[in-house]
Amino acid sequence: MKRQLAMLFAAGGLCMALSAHADNTTRGPSYFDNQGRDDVLSGGVKLIDIDTPKGKFRVWTKRVGNNPKLKLLLLHGGPGATHEYFEAFDSYLPAAGIEYYYYDQLGSAYSDQPKDDSLWTTQRFVEEVEQVRQALHLDKDNFCLLGHSWGGILAMEYALKYQQHLKCLVISNMVDSIPAYNDYAHKVLMPAMDPKLLAEVQQLEVSGHTSDPRYMQILTPMHYEKHVLRMPQAQWPDPVQRAFGHINEQVYTLMQGPSELGASGRLEHWDRSKDLHRITVPTLVIGAQYDTMDPTYMAAMAKKLPQGRFLLCPKGSHMAMYDDQRTYFDGLTRFLLDVEAGRTAAH
Repeated sequence: MKRQLAMLFAAGGLCMALSAHADNTTRGPSYFDNQGRDDVLSGGVKLIDIDTPKGKFRVWTKRVGNNPKLKLLLLHGGPGATHEYFEAFDSYLPAAGIEYYYYDQLGSAYSDQPKDDSLWTTQRFVEEVEQVRQALHLDKDNFCLLGHSWGGILAMEYALKYQQHLKCLVISNMVDSIPAYNDYAHKVLMPAMDPKLLAEVQQLEVSGHTSDPRYMQILTPMHYEKHVLRMPQAQWPDPVQRAFGHINEQVYTLMQGPSELGASGRLEHWDRSKDLHRITVPTLVIGAQYDTMDPTYMAAMAKKLPQGRFLLCPKGSHMAMYDDQRTYFDGLTRFLLDVEAGRTAAH
């Protein structure tokens, strides 16, 4: 009997292995088939011409994979950061058969970096995303948009103007109100910090000395390693180190402000909390327990959305795709594959 069971399990295992092999041989070659693509020579990279009030510029994009029904455009944070910290997606999305696009927004490392401050407005960035969508031939039958941090603001703004082109939306680690973000920082995050060190940081900000090495010396263990990426900074993965090293300080400071403990730039009064219900496409909101964004607030955001879902990363912070990676990508891929299959009911 034991021998028969062993043979039965072995046969079952062989069938499962053959089934998995069949899936790989049907979906695998299709996913990696570049025939007919106009970006084959460059390995998926495409420079896209962008019209702005200040003339034409070029932005950098890179495609990974093929999936006619599911194409994910990634909007990085900052403003002024780069696509590089999204490279962790390479470890998960190809296995799920999801086509995705890296993209450096105008002003970011791989794209043109004009110096005109009038270009750095949320509205102008929205029009840039729309031009990128058109150039990549994304539409309502396949186009999903993921925005992380500042990219989440941009994704919400894009959806509020152009959701007719969207199949789904992901808002990652970003609340729908900068005043709410600042309120959480002042009422929850700052009181948990060493008061003497916090006072020193705030004095450096008031005096305009945020470039002083002492500023980051204090903030790294007190803030970054607790609420941005929960591991010693020396151990931060290479894509994160590169992204931080390439940030455009001009754009970042102008829009976010010089402080790392809240926003005080052009985004200071941005608030879409009363408009979120107008986003009717399937939307995943991703929050994290130790984020700079209030996870309870983010859970409530998902409930405002007619087709909203919420994913909490219990071990994660602002960059939960690194410090709670399995939760982040399991939830993200499940949502995207549900959308692809037409399973869009809110969870």
